[in-house]
Amino acid sequence: MGSAPVNRPASTPTERWAAVALRVFSIGVLVFLIAPILAILPLSVNDSQFLTYPMRGFTTHWYEAVFESEKWRLAVRNSFLIGLPATLTATVLGTLAAIGLSLADFRGKAFVTALMLSPLVVPIVIVAVGLYFFFAPLGLNQTYTGLIIAHAALGAPFVVVTVGAALASFDRDLARAAAGLGAAPHVVFFSIMLPLLRPGVISGALFAFAVSFDEVVTVLLLGAPHQRTIPREMFSGLRDSFNPTIAAVATMLTVLAVFLLLVVEWLRSRSERLKRKGDP
Repeated sequence: MGSAPVNRPASTPTERWAAVALRVFSIGVLVFLIAPILAILPLSVNDSQFLTYPMRGFTTHWYEAVFESEKWRLAVRNSFLIGLPATLTATVLGTLAAIGLSLADFRGKAFVTALMLSPLVVPIVIVAVGLYFFFAPLGLNQTYTGLIIAHAALGAPFVVVTVGAALASFDRDLARAAAGLGAAPHVVFFSIMLPLLRPGVISGALFAFAVSFDEVVTVLLLGAPHQRTIPREMFSGLRDSFNPTIAAVATMLTVLAVFLLLVVEWLRSRSERLKRKGDP
């Protein structure tokens, strides 16, 4: 015998006004955060030597200057040379760590989890100084290897978080069934677990790459003069020779960040669709 449907009471005027106030406040916060970015983007095509309004005209000279400059080409090369290996390392280690923390139950698990996620909350200056003194005896300062390890350590917690969220909805009975049928552990991982965790792994990798691509403090402390990345070159430009090429680079980085966020959102929606299809 089915129960009668419960009708929700109509919202009161106070609730409606609270909802409107919340929307207005949220829009105001969003505008406050985005307005500085939107203000600097048009200046990347301003035909002026200075970042000033009103704009004098439209030009792509500053973008051409970025692509024609040897120092900016070196910065882009270094950013990818460091970012891609760091992302790969962070993704592999972060995925394995998330699986281990999710499936295993051991004493001190909470402490290990907090230790692995500490780069998310510890100020980056403290992390960079600690890495500097840790790498010094090992000869890793002012090396690409040291920068890759540092950026991988900063990006791995993001992978742990996203893969851990994907593991929350993972059905362990699938792995047990495959193991009961004689599948080896590596077959279970690559054939069953990894395909289901792929959206979380890819999302974590994108976040790790974004962190490496945008990081400047560890590069300033650990990097050599010839290891300038895009953020470090921007930092030097803001300090030494401020010109609209900085706005052009900032615009390109903003477009890249928006693209990565759209990819993450697409992966999230795709994962939800697959989950709904799998539900009975």
